[in-house]
Amino acid sequence: MAHQHFKMYKPFGLISQMGSNNKKEKRSKRFISELYPFEDDVMAIGRLDLKSEGLLLMTTDGKLSDTVNRSGIEKEYYAQLDGVITPEAIEKLQKGVEIGIEGKKYLTKPCQAKLISEEPDFPKPHHLLRVGSHRPNSWLSVTLTEGRFRQVRKMTAVVGFPTLRLVRVRIGTVTLQGMNPSDVVDFPNLPAELNLKE
Repeated sequence: MAHQHFKMYKPFGLISQMGSNNKKEKRSKRFISELYPFEDDVMAIGRLDLKSEGLLLMTTDGKLSDTVNRSGIEKEYYAQLDGVITPEAIEKLQKGVEIGIEGKKYLTKPCQAKLISEEPDFPKPHHLLRVGSHRPNSWLSVTLTEGRFRQVRKMTAVVGFPTLRLVRVRIGTVTLQGMNPSDVVDFPNLPAELNLKE
């Protein structure tokens, strides 16, 4: 039987998993399973944290999920930052910065980081996000080939510009273009660079 694949625009406030065995979590949290009648064997390829939005790929192929997560495929994020980021801070991000991962110091790999001159055309931010127009802010494109927990947020905070809003816009050649928050699209033909088999 052929595997199923989907792409989703994960909205703010949903956890990137189908559900939880924890009764308290079931009552108090919201999961991506509420967006679409997924089969029981569908899983997310990677994750976006609760407050992050954007592109999330789903599959019934566990091997594919593992391979994509470990293959170094580019993942691009647009980060709205508190303050107007400086060229010096961008250069530090590009070269790699030291962040904390599970209580240990970790040096991020070199990455692509560039200022976005015009504000991206995203839907309005969730009301719980503290994105005020009274304070200067800036948008940054960050492209990683790794994906540590809350990595982009930790990286921008280390160089002095905390992330206010984070949207993943691309995984490989798959993009968020044309999608709105909570959209789920059947995606039967994965691009070749994602369909890596070991």
